[in-house]
Amino acid sequence: MTDKITVLYDTIRLEEKLLIKAAERHDIHIEMVDCKQLFVDLNKNTHEFETVLQRCVSYYRNIHSTATLEGLGARVINCLNTGLLAGNKLFTHMLLQKAGIPTPEATIAFSKEAAMQSLEKSGYPKIIKPTVGSWGRMVSKLNDRDSAEGVIESRESMHPTYQMYFLEEFVQRPPRDIRAIVIGDNVAGAIYRVSDNTNWKTNTHLGGSAEACEVTNELEDICIKAKNTVQGEIVGVDLMESNDKGLVVHEINNTTEFRNVVKVTGVDIPTQMLDYLKNSSK
Repeated sequence: MTDKITVLYDTIRLEEKLLIKAAERHDIHIEMVDCKQLFVDLNKNTHEFETVLQRCVSYYRNIHSTATLEGLGARVINCLNTGLLAGNKLFTHMLLQKAGIPTPEATIAFSKEAAMQSLEKSGYPKIIKPTVGSWGRMVSKLNDRDSAEGVIESRESMHPTYQMYFLEEFVQRPPRDIRAIVIGDNVAGAIYRVSDNTNWKTNTHLGGSAEACEVTNELEDICIKAKNTVQGEIVGVDLMESNDKGLVVHEINNTTEFRNVVKVTGVDIPTQMLDYLKNSSK
């Protein structure tokens, strides 16, 4: 059991506010540390970090700060491996596939020319995603060659990260996906994220709505297996209900948002997270 919990963040979202309120309600002391204001002596743990809940949104800030604190002996949840693996859609896809967990069909292409050849061979529509990114940013649906050329051409002048062309099938499914919150070996709650009539994306900040989703044995089993592939402890697992394959996992979130799960299901996710941090050890 640990007495000192640090929440490391770079953006105060509603989730971080809910964690603060839950800590106050249950008289749990947490230290909120803004990673953007943090500098760390790499040779000694002058901050005396013990158990750290990693909540940085930035992938690069997240993994570098996690590596730093773990190197100084702190326990960080989630760990560096989880940050690296869950934060990259290609890495996640390959681990899920290796573990036998159903995923959407996907291709990686390492140049514009290779991406176009792949699309011409496999057909449209396809979803193109950056391997690193969140909130549906730079995720596009490629309906035909013209749209593909336009989107891919625009990425040729961007950071090399965006020149890794991750192409995913457009899964035939109900107009929704599932966000499940996993804490330890328990699925704390799940919601459907339902797309509106104007956008195929289900992200709630892009207009999607949230509805309660029953946590079935099948859903819990696939979510726990998915969490384990990236060595996660507290993660969000995103799934789709494929007409052909049933449940498929398309993303695992290292610093998951959970506000809508709390709002729709009434499950006290932040308290469960803090309890897990308190009662688990290295």
